[in-house]
Amino acid sequence: MKNEKGFALVITLLVTALLVALTAEFTAEVFVDTSARHSFVAGQQASLLAESGITGGIKLLQLSLRNQSYNSLSDQWATPQKFNDERGELRLVIEDESGKVNLNYVAPPNGELGGSFTAAVAGRLLRKLKIENGNDLIDALADWLDLNDYPHPTGAESDYYSSLTPPYKAKNGQLETVDELALVKGFAGTPLESIRPFITVYADIPGAPTGPININTASKEVIAGLDDRISDDMAQRVLEYRSSTPFRNPAELARVSGFETIATGLLTNISVKGNTYRLRSEGRVQDVGRTIEAVVRLGSAKPQVLYWREY
Repeated sequence: MKNEKGFALVITLLVTALLVALTAEFTAEVFVDTSARHSFVAGQQASLLAESGITGGIKLLQLSLRNQSYNSLSDQWATPQKFNDERGELRLVIEDESGKVNLNYVAPPNGELGGSFTAAVAGRLLRKLKIENGNDLIDALADWLDLNDYPHPTGAESDYYSSLTPPYKAKNGQLETVDELALVKGFAGTPLESIRPFITVYADIPGAPTGPININTASKEVIAGLDDRISDDMAQRVLEYRSSTPFRNPAELARVSGFETIATGLLTNISVKGNTYRLRSEGRVQDVGRTIEAVVRLGSAKPQVLYWREY
């Protein structure tokens, strides 16, 4: 009888422990499920908020640049926007892609690098950023862009890429995104991340034979890369000049001290207004954030979206 009571007590304790475990598990599942549901809803709201930022940014660009023959970093669109209310937070940053070096102009379809203004600027920029083997990178990029299968001295064509794991072929065409540059020999990792803020692959005018650089929005590094004679101090003078007096036409660059003769040789390779912009919109609801990056080309009745990424 005593053993039966002891056995019943053990069973009771086991059943109680099981019930406690089941209750704890049920409570945890409810908590996780509720949290997941809240996170999902917040994520959807943050995504919609980020998308509204892109829409608002495009409208801001259209209003800021309407009836204006130039753009500059003094314009309203160039100021980062931030909005807060009890429902969430929105941050918006806009960049002028025409103020960057368009790497798709490094080499023409035949691959000839001689006389390529963009190849020269890109080479100087690589040196300015202290990226090793800059000439090798330019050769490799030229081979990626050109239509032939004859590699430059330190470049790479499909024979090289076919030997990699996994194998692939040279593009023999223009870059479609900046991230694609990671596929080109030597660019993956530090070189790409170092040069990313200063480059683009989006033409300001589709089909144009060259990609002029906007001196009103170009960075100091890009301006210094326009010509071998431009020092860092000279590039800084351009930034200081345009902060109070944006350039209204390329010839006005000659007004900056030291550029009196240099400006003449740059006239066909610089501009003062861009049509293509990168917008980065971040929406945050509660502790959940969503970001949308878009590249949009203006200049027509309906803005053209060239790139869209949400993460």
